[in-house]
Amino acid sequence: MIGLPAFLPDLTNYHDCIDTIEGAVRQFSGAELEGLNREYRQAGAPVFTNEKYKKTAHGQVMASLPLFTVRPLSKDTPPVPFAEFTNGPNQCLQGLRVIELCRVIAGPTIGRSLAAHGASVLKITSSQLPDVPFFQLDVNTGKHTTSLNLKDAADVEIFESLLETADVIIDGYRPGVIARLGYRPEDLAAKAAQRGRGIVYVSENCFGGSEKGAEWACRPGWQQIADCVTGVAWEQGHFMGLNEPVVPPFPMSDYGTGCVGTIAALSGIYRRATEGGSWICRTSLSQYDLFLLSLGMYPADVQDQLRREHDAQFFEVRHNDSVDEVGQRALASIRYLHPTLFEDHILQSAYSEGYGGVVTWPKEPLEVEGIKIGHVRPTRPNGYDKPSWEDWERDESLLDA
Repeated sequence: MIGLPAFLPDLTNYHDCIDTIEGAVRQFSGAELEGLNREYRQAGAPVFTNEKYKKTAHGQVMASLPLFTVRPLSKDTPPVPFAEFTNGPNQCLQGLRVIELCRVIAGPTIGRSLAAHGASVLKITSSQLPDVPFFQLDVNTGKHTTSLNLKDAADVEIFESLLETADVIIDGYRPGVIARLGYRPEDLAAKAAQRGRGIVYVSENCFGGSEKGAEWACRPGWQQIADCVTGVAWEQGHFMGLNEPVVPPFPMSDYGTGCVGTIAALSGIYRRATEGGSWICRTSLSQYDLFLLSLGMYPADVQDQLRREHDAQFFEVRHNDSVDEVGQRALASIRYLHPTLFEDHILQSAYSEGYGGVVTWPKEPLEVEGIKIGHVRPTRPNGYDKPSWEDWERDESLLDA
């Protein structure tokens, strides 16, 4: 797209990589790069300040949306009460079946969180599409994972059988991707009406605004794209004393959006339980970023204190540094300043058959009197399990870890 070969095996030095890519990018104007993004269906985007973003057509539409929305798809099915279990630990979403059609972090975090409340979450990915193996160690905790190609007739038949008893669908793809495969939210609600039991459809994506026809709603993207478009990256750069944007460390917007999507999903599940019908819940990385910016910056004295306390090496990163480099330096500083965040008492471990070793992850930070919150199975890689709702293993001792 920008004149570089697909593979440069001899290019192994980090700074040489930056110079090579940046040199190629600089041959084009912003408008030319936007045209190439459209032509090649790539996820690049301009880096705006928040003020400039709010003046775009897309930004103006997004200003009219709250952090998340929950709206009825149909009202023609009766309430579906929460299940009551007299034996074993009580988890509030026990008995609910969730199909997760997501990759990377934000969408799978919604599924991970619902699993922590007892839902049976089946993550469905395709071997035809890439994902990041490292992220799966965390976001697949508590789930079953399977692989289906929804363009293959035999796999579609299996998927349809799984849909018959699903309560929640999590869609982490661009608006329209799952619909083009024949699964519009409205169509799924119509099928749910035929069985007499509504569904909750949860949509999470990068740009948001699909319900309003926003200009960039169907563009591809991920956290760093949203951070750059909405103005978060410029605020990170300003905090570091720079007149340039810097991508924030860690997948904060990813996990934050996952938490917001969980709240939206729980709201939809509650409304199905109390009002009946089918519900659609929407949020996006951009909506989370706009919410974050609306909270304002830390006071100047707090920012000065943070700059003094943290490792000076972190403040050496620039606009062209990768999120891995930024995150690595931030993590080293946080480990030094706040070692209690990494102490054993806030972690738990279990043997993962899928990974063939012991996996350690943070305990759930939430406590609610009368119910258990946590996972009953350790993580596994994508595509590990059979595409079935039957015979799922449970280790309830993990809830007491």
